[in-house]
Amino acid sequence: MVVHGRAEPGSGSDPGSVSDPGSVSDPGSVSDPGSASGPGSGADEAPSFLDWAGAGDSARLEDLGDGLPEEGPVDDGVIDVEPRAGRLREAVVTPVGDAGEQPKAEGIGQRLGSLAHLSANPRRRTWQLRVTIAVIAGLIAGFSLHDWRWGLTIAVLAAIADTIYRSKKGVPGPPGVRLTGAQKKTINQLASLERKGYRSMHILPIPGSDEQIDHLVIGPAGVFAIDSEDWDKRLPVRTSSHLKLWHGPYSMTDRLEHASWEAQQASRLLSAATGSQVTVRPAMAVYGPELPWDVVRIRDVDTFSGPRLRHYLRRRARRRDTNPLNTAEIERIDKAAHEAFGIQAPQARSASR
Repeated sequence: MVVHGRAEPGSGSDPGSVSDPGSVSDPGSVSDPGSASGPGSGADEAPSFLDWAGAGDSARLEDLGDGLPEEGPVDDGVIDVEPRAGRLREAVVTPVGDAGEQPKAEGIGQRLGSLAHLSANPRRRTWQLRVTIAVIAGLIAGFSLHDWRWGLTIAVLAAIADTIYRSKKGVPGPPGVRLTGAQKKTINQLASLERKGYRSMHILPIPGSDEQIDHLVIGPAGVFAIDSEDWDKRLPVRTSSHLKLWHGPYSMTDRLEHASWEAQQASRLLSAATGSQVTVRPAMAVYGPELPWDVVRIRDVDTFSGPRLRHYLRRRARRRDTNPLNTAEIERIDKAAHEAFGIQAPQARSASR
């Protein structure tokens, strides 16, 4: 490659002569570009890369750019251009607390232990009564035995006895209806989810029919009509193509269709009571035999092992395709459910204990 150099000032050499490539000095020792001799000495020459920076300037390759305008260079000379600015990445900041922002849905995994939430819990009166019983029993025992330790022990025992008594008492249903073991187990599990924001109603007669909904659950994960099934644990359970359900040699397809029909009736009643569409998801909790799956959807009915009811609701609340309900929506649907099924709110909530 032929390198064009420039003659030292005052050396007398021809400005247009080409220097020997081997005689080119180190780039760091290049003289100032402004010291070129003669106005026209280098007018017809191609610029040298040695002329792009002074001797004391360090090379910055990122500042070179293409150096050409859109219409192309005017001549063969060096064109002075401004360095091209690099692309800046701007941070995206989401404003907090906008006036039009929807309230964040309260669901499983959120902290709901505030005083406002506890005061609105339907079990608050039960807790207050339990604490009152424990305090009275402890005071009587402490003054009678002249020992505060005995009083504290009796108070704790009284609270435990009240808890056991209420758990064994059972859940009152419609007159003449006897709860099955599967229904009682489901009710006990749902009662422990009330502090997570869930509301539940049990043994709801469907207007215009002789059928009933075992459990209507309203919470952060949505609205569910759950059917509690108590099956023989000695017989295996299997499914075929997500269309048929078998318990041993017996087909349970009719139970799936019945659970789906119950959810449709609940959706119809709640939608009419609220004035907007309320989707009710059918589910079947099976007690007794061990199921070879976690949750499987058969004929649009979620089928799972009964003891895993709470796990099922937690999983539904965390799904991305689930539209969680906030506290206001839960209360609105719960109130509409009491009106639709003709049940007073205190009675329905006491059913959950």
